[in-house]
Amino acid sequence: MNTLNKSTSDGGNKAFYKSMLTIAVPVMIQSFMSSFLNMVDTVMVGKLGETAIASVGIANQYFFFYMMLLIGLCGGASVFISQYWGKRDLKNIKRILGVSISSVFVLASIFTVIGVLMPARVISLFNQDPQVLDLGSKYLTIVIFGYFFTGLTFLYSFSLRSVGEATKPLIVNIIALICNVSLNYILIFGKLGAPALGVEGAAVATLVSRTVEAVILVMVIYTGGGPLSATIRELTDWSMAYLKRTYKTITPVILNDMFWGLASLVYIGVYGRMGTQAVAAVQIGNTVNNLFMVLAFGLSSAAAVMIGNSIGEGNNDQALNYSKKFIFTAIATSILMGSILAILSPQILKLFNVSDSVKYSAQSILYMISGIFVIRVVGIMLVVGILRGGGDAGMALLIEGFTMWFIGVPMVVFGAFVLELPVHLVYAMAFAEEIVKCILGLLRLRSKKWIKNLTVH
Repeated sequence: MNTLNKSTSDGGNKAFYKSMLTIAVPVMIQSFMSSFLNMVDTVMVGKLGETAIASVGIANQYFFFYMMLLIGLCGGASVFISQYWGKRDLKNIKRILGVSISSVFVLASIFTVIGVLMPARVISLFNQDPQVLDLGSKYLTIVIFGYFFTGLTFLYSFSLRSVGEATKPLIVNIIALICNVSLNYILIFGKLGAPALGVEGAAVATLVSRTVEAVILVMVIYTGGGPLSATIRELTDWSMAYLKRTYKTITPVILNDMFWGLASLVYIGVYGRMGTQAVAAVQIGNTVNNLFMVLAFGLSSAAAVMIGNSIGEGNNDQALNYSKKFIFTAIATSILMGSILAILSPQILKLFNVSDSVKYSAQSILYMISGIFVIRVVGIMLVVGILRGGGDAGMALLIEGFTMWFIGVPMVVFGAFVLELPVHLVYAMAFAEEIVKCILGLLRLRSKKWIKNLTVH
């Protein structure tokens, strides 16, 4: 913890990289494990056929939208927690945590009620195939009862990283993921005397593992003590005035991720209208891509925490210095990861039991992703890491909202329904959004107007 708050006059490289790796490496490992085991899940479900892959993929788009709002909420809270941790304001850390837990409960309740009452209608937003509607609805009505537990896990994981405890959520996550894969194997295929439940077995496995993860993580926090082990009184020690003030910063972050999530759902909706094979190709491409995007998740998490800590300390010069080093690190490492993705993707795709046309589209998508990998990683670093960590959530919202809805979405719709291009070329047209976002983010970084101390009332 002390490493994160250590200031040096020259922002020395050794101190910087030590602090960065303390946060980034556990986040990278956690993200990689999640993405890798998600790919294993996809491979397992894929043994049931392309319709099963598409059904689970479509059902998970509803969870994806929930997750985007959840990440926005937790990300907004973590901006405050990292800056408050910089000045060791434990009272306000616990207040923010209390506000966030209440918000997670409300958000999860809304999504759960909608999913339980109208699962088929939710699935039909993305795909009209009767088999996909049936399987997707069955999957959704089971897995949805884990949404609140997922919310708690996300909130406490983000909060732990903000106070320099990135290893704890990693260890708990690994336990939950092993549980998930084991139960998948048993329940999907009917091993060890269990019934073969297929897609519904995958849903049960996911529900159980998410519940286990949340329970263990909360136990770890309260057993070990620390700044997050708050009492009920400490968690509820906030007024409506305090709520309104904090939500001035949290709301833009939520809206940012909500608009990003909605745009992604539009993309999936477009692919769904292009057919089940198009959905399967994109699902496989995104699953493999996420294995390599752990780099962006880890570095941006480290940037948000370290820059937030520095601003909370009142050390703006260090925050500026860190932002430059994070951009350089993102560029150098993403070139390497993009190259590895291009080299390994043909071998990874052999794991999937799909038709040649689906495999061809997925391979094309992965080659294009590897070509633009640097721009994607730097864009995430700028918006999610530096601007948010600096408290500049409003500008992050404007940049991402504009590029998604005025560039990305129109390009994908135009490519699919006007030009009637194959799915991999439609997917590529959305890259224009990434390029413009990166340019606008760099211009904002250069202005230095993104540094905002949220702890000063």
